[in-house]
Amino acid sequence: MLSLRKRAWISGGIAALVSLTIGTFLLYSFLNQRVLQRFDRALFDRHTQIVVALNSVSEDAGQLGDLLFDPAYQTPFSGRYWQVTRPDGQIFTSASLLDATLPGPAVASTALNILSAANPDVEEVRLAQQLITLEDGSTWTVAVAETLAELNAERLETRRSLVVAFALVAVIGLASVLVQTASIVRPLDRLRRDVAHRWDRDEELSEADYPEEVAPLVADINGLLARNREIISRSRRQAADLAHALKTPSAILRNELSVLAEGTHDMDKALEALDRVDAQLGRSLARLRAANSGEATQSRTDLSHSVGRFGRMFGMLAEREGKAFRIACDPGLTIRIDAQDIEEVLGNLLDNALKWCRSAMSLTVRKRPAGIEILIEDDGPGIPEADRAEAMRSGARLDTSKPGTGLGLAIASDLLQAYGATIALEESRTLAGLAVRITLPLPRARPSKRG
Repeated sequence: MLSLRKRAWISGGIAALVSLTIGTFLLYSFLNQRVLQRFDRALFDRHTQIVVALNSVSEDAGQLGDLLFDPAYQTPFSGRYWQVTRPDGQIFTSASLLDATLPGPAVASTALNILSAANPDVEEVRLAQQLITLEDGSTWTVAVAETLAELNAERLETRRSLVVAFALVAVIGLASVLVQTASIVRPLDRLRRDVAHRWDRDEELSEADYPEEVAPLVADINGLLARNREIISRSRRQAADLAHALKTPSAILRNELSVLAEGTHDMDKALEALDRVDAQLGRSLARLRAANSGEATQSRTDLSHSVGRFGRMFGMLAEREGKAFRIACDPGLTIRIDAQDIEEVLGNLLDNALKWCRSAMSLTVRKRPAGIEILIEDDGPGIPEADRAEAMRSGARLDTSKPGTGLGLAIASDLLQAYGATIALEESRTLAGLAVRITLPLPRARPSKRG
């Protein structure tokens, strides 16, 4: 479906073009008629001039040309002509006609007739003809004519001027449509941006900042945002309560199994099963928690601080096992991920690296153009490329020689995907073991508050 902006552009453009087309046609018709009227009025004036001159020389009409001083009457086929006819049929013409005569009605009328006519001897002309009774009582048919070439040239010039003028008006009109559409749609664009940054500001939209037509929509959005925040907050609380409620009986059951294991009973399988139950519950609760926040979270976490804490903690653990742990982190890195979620990811991945590395592991955190990159490497056996997809699945354990549930990578993947982050398993270039590369999206800049 077309956007409102495109609809406004198309409808406004069509309306403007239709209006301009109709306006051009009407104005051209009007101007064309005015040009014809002006042309006919000039014919009428020349006809009157011929009648006045003829009244002075009616006894010798041959002298009529001497009384008319327009040079066009003396130039052969100049396009301007006159002709007078006596009642006996004798014809007197302007020198511009040479031996030709003007076309016209066979019977002249006492009313002035102006019409377009043509014959093989004379080009198409506009003719004014009338039967005149002079002061001496004689009657004459007086006709003047002018070629239509001048009229057509004036019409063509008028048409060209109109096309240029209306083309300019069309450009201005279309530009006005674009500007007007942008002005009308601007509040909606602003609303879209404000809604997109709703979690960054953690504030309601102000109805007073929008036109009255949009204000009811803003009020509804505020209601939906408030309800959404409440649902997310309640879901996270319920997930936390559920986790707390399950941890206590799980701990009691583990203690009871440990007591039995100290005796003569073999509880290894039971403890392993309980470990898997705990891990599956942990993953499910983590997914539930992430599903109710994820990219919609308004949390901002100081990643550099979290990396520093985990670096110190795992540094001590690595030192206790005689292993080296190198850490490098850019200062002042902030991410839009809940602190508990990113720390659970770091804890699982660093725990795996410490468990499988032979003598060294590293943690590198850098800001890249695509986002913030976390790279965890070790010098352990790594994971063959063909098995990496399997390792990301729930509960997939490729090697059972070390304790664990096989859910660490799966939990990390679930949490990261909920925030639009990516995780990839690779071969470490520096330590030759496994490399886990995480790319976190950069947080959007906080928009400045309106005054």
